[in-house]
Parts: sequence; structure tokens; C-alpha cells
Amino acid sequence: MNAIREAGVNKKVIGVSRFSNKKMELDLQIAGIETIAGDLLDEIFLEQLPDCKNIIYMAGNKFGTAGNEHFTWVMNAYLPGRVAEKYKASRIVIFSSGNIYPFLPTDCQGANEQLKPSPIGEYAQSCLGRERVFEHFSIKNQTPMLIYRLNYAVDLRYGVLLEVAKSIFHGKPIDITTGYVNVIWQGDANRYALRSLLHCESPAKKLNITGPEIISIERLAHTFGKIMNRQVNIIGKSAPTALLNDASHSFELFEKPEVELDQIIEWTAQWVMSGGEELNKPTHFQEREGNF
Repeated sequence: MNAIREAGVNKKVIGVSRFSNKKMELDLQIAGIETIAGDLLDEIFLEQLPDCKNIIYMAGNKFGTAGNEHFTWVMNAYLPGRVAEKYKASRIVIFSSGNIYPFLPTDCQGANEQLKPSPIGEYAQSCLGRERVFEHFSIKNQTPMLIYRLNYAVDLRYGVLLEVAKSIFHGKPIDITTGYVNVIWQGDANRYALRSLLHCESPAKKLNITGPEIISIERLAHTFGKIMNRQVNIIGKSAPTALLNDASHSFELFEKPEVELDQIIEWTAQWVMSGGEELNKPTHFQEREGNF
């Protein structure tokens, strides 16, 4: 909405969700966003939604998949077909996940968009299912789409950096079995998502979204320890592989993220030390068997 106001254009933004968190709905409304509360799996509700030229599709399920696999599959692989048919005349950016790729050696650049998916576990498999269903309808209806493969977005209240910083600050050990990750500042990820609407294609274009660095968790822990003046307790041994993405193509389209890693680290350390608000949603970035 800030960008719309600065551009001086007349645009409406609509947020559709169950809005189980009513504060989130209120925050969106205060920001000038129209909200529509309901269940996208309800066919009547879905069909009554207004037509929109541009869609950012973020519906899905991850945490709580174990023991509730059927719901993850219906959200991640069935619902996309219903939405794709409803919005066949729209441009659609589909949030997906780097989890659709295999684990790769930590000394490589990471998976690029040409690498064949090899998802581990039912959550990641259902994410690939979401992609394939949207791909089908992109071809069938010639709907321009972009599949937005994101990992891992961070802000001060959520993410890999927050989890490592909290552990260091509270004297907890850092397990480095999953020894390397990519991250991107949430604001940059949001900016890329909106700009991706200009790059939708049929068949659907695929685009990796993350930061340019391959981050060592051990080095990150020691950096936080130095800033916070805390002892660092490292346990485990770094595995030779990790879930790593090469987002070089996104940098060609959008340039590199505006917020650099060193800045995010400094912000996060200060946030944790000052007792800043948290979303209390662990990333489970350490998970190597695909169990969410």
C-alpha cells in the first residue's frame, strides 16, 4: 500500500485468508487493505471471490503435516487446481519452496532452476504437487504464472537468524549438523514477489528466491556470540550436504537484495538483546528427513 500511495495510482489490494489471527486482519485493514475472511476449500466461498488481475498465491500447509498428511496434500496440491481455474484470466505468482530440491554438497553454489526436483518427505512432495498442478493449468488455459521458490525469508520476529541468536543469548547449544543455509530479508522477498508479476509466463516460469550467501551456522553463531558477549557452545558435526539454492537468476531480474546479511545479523542481535517481539513459529531448518 505504501508503494501504491507513493506512485499516486488508484489500486485496490485484497487479502483473503481464514484470518484465525484477528490482529493480523485488523493490521491489514489499518494499512488500507480490504480483507475477506473465509475458507478457500469452501467451493462456494472460492467462487464468490472477486476477479483480480494480479494474484499472489500464498495458501498452503507445512507445520503439522506429520499425522495430518491428507490436509497438507489437499491444501498444497488440490486447492491450486481450483484457484487456477477460478483465476485463469489473471497473472499468478505462486509461493513455493526450495524444499522441492535435493540436498546438495555444501561446497557448491546450490540448486538452480534447471535442477530436477527431488523432494524429501510429504510436505516437500506436496509442494512439488502444487507446482505441477499450477503448471498444468498454466498450459491448459495459457495463464501467465511464476513459481516462486523461496527459502529462507527472515525478519526480526521470525527465521533462522532469530533462532540462532536466541540460542546464543540464552546459553543454549547450537547443533550444526545442518551446517549451512541461505536467507533473504523478508522485505526484499516481498519486493521480489510483487515484481515477479511482471515476469509471469505460460508455461509457468520458475524462479529461486534467496540471498546470495551460503551461510555457515557455526560462523553465524560465533558472530552473534561476539556481538552479544556470550559464550558459544557448538555441538554436532556439519553434514556434507544441505538444502541450498542458487538465486542468481533472480539477481539478474531484480538485482541483489537491498538489505545485506551483516545488517540483518546486527539488527537481529539487537532485537534479541532488547527482548523484541517474536512470532513463535520455529522454521525447523535443521530438519533433514522432511518431517514437518
